[in-house]
Amino acid sequence: MKAIDWFTPKIALARVAWLRTILYLFVILDMHAFVRDTRLKGEHPGLYQPLLLARIFDLPKPSVLNTTILYVVLIVACLVGATNYFPRIAGWIVAPAFTWWVLIGMSDGKVDHDHLALVIALWVLPTVKTGSRGMASYGDQTRSEAAGWAVRCVQICVIATYFLSAVAKLRSAGWALTWPGSAVLTWAIVRRPHPVGEWLLHHPWMLHVMQWVGIVAEFLSPVILWLKGRWQLLGALFFLGFHAANTAILLIHFLPTVVCWLAFAPMERIVPWFRRRRDRRASGGDAAEASDGDAGEAEDQAEEGRQAKEQAGA
Repeated sequence: MKAIDWFTPKIALARVAWLRTILYLFVILDMHAFVRDTRLKGEHPGLYQPLLLARIFDLPKPSVLNTTILYVVLIVACLVGATNYFPRIAGWIVAPAFTWWVLIGMSDGKVDHDHLALVIALWVLPTVKTGSRGMASYGDQTRSEAAGWAVRCVQICVIATYFLSAVAKLRSAGWALTWPGSAVLTWAIVRRPHPVGEWLLHHPWMLHVMQWVGIVAEFLSPVILWLKGRWQLLGALFFLGFHAANTAILLIHFLPTVVCWLAFAPMERIVPWFRRRRDRRASGGDAAEASDGDAGEAEDQAEEGRQAKEQAGA
C-alpha cells in the first residue's frame, strides 16, 4: 500500500491547472523554436525515415497537407487547453498530435531526450478530472490522488531523463566508466565554440571535474524523488544550475525538461499567497481608516471644547 500511496500522493488540483496552462503554451513555443522543421519535412517526404513508434502505429508519411492540419490543430487545442476550459478534450487532442509532431520532427535520426518528460506530461494531464465541468482554477485546493498520479508521472520522467542519460553514457563506452575521464566536453566546446567554453579549454582539469560531477549527479538523480521540502528544492536548483552551465558553455538549453521541473513546485500556493497579501493590505487599510476616524472625532471634540470655552469666556 505504501508503494501505491507513493505513486498516488494527494496533490491540490491547482497544480494541475498551472501545469496545463504553462505546458500547453510551451508546446506552442516548442513548435516554433525547437522542433520547428516538422512542416518542412512535409515538403520533402522522400527523406522521411520513420522512428520505431511511427512504424508500430503505421503513421502516414508527412506531407504539406497533414503537417499543416497538424500545426493548426495543435495551436488551437493548446490555446484552448491553456485556459483550463475543456481541458480533457483539448488534452486528448494535444497529446497524440504533439507526439506525432515530434516523431516527424525527429525522423532524421537525432532524437532529443529532453522531450521525454514533456511528451509524457501531455499524455497524463488529461487523465485528471477537475471540477464539476472538468475545469480547475489556479487556487483550487481540492486534493486528488488522480492529480498526484499525473504529477508523479511527470516527476519520474524528469528524473529518468538524467538517469537514463548516465546509463547511455556507460553503454556507449562498452559499460565502462570512461566517459567522465574522456575529452568529450573539449570536443563539444570545439564543435560549439563560445567565449566561456573557449576559456575553459585552457583549464582541462575543470572540464574533467565537471564531467565527473555531471555523471555522478545523473546517477544519483532518483534520490530527488524521495526528498522533501528544502532538500528537494536544493536538488532541483542544482539541476537547473546544471542546465544554466550547459547553456553558458555549450549553448545547450534543455528547456523542455527544465519547464517540467515545475511538477515539483508547489504552485498551488501561489493564489492563496496573493489572497493573503491582498487581505492583509485590505485589513491594514481598514485599520488606518478606523484610526483616522478616531483621530478626526478627537479633533472635533477638542474643537467643540475650545468653542465652548470661548463662549463661556465671552
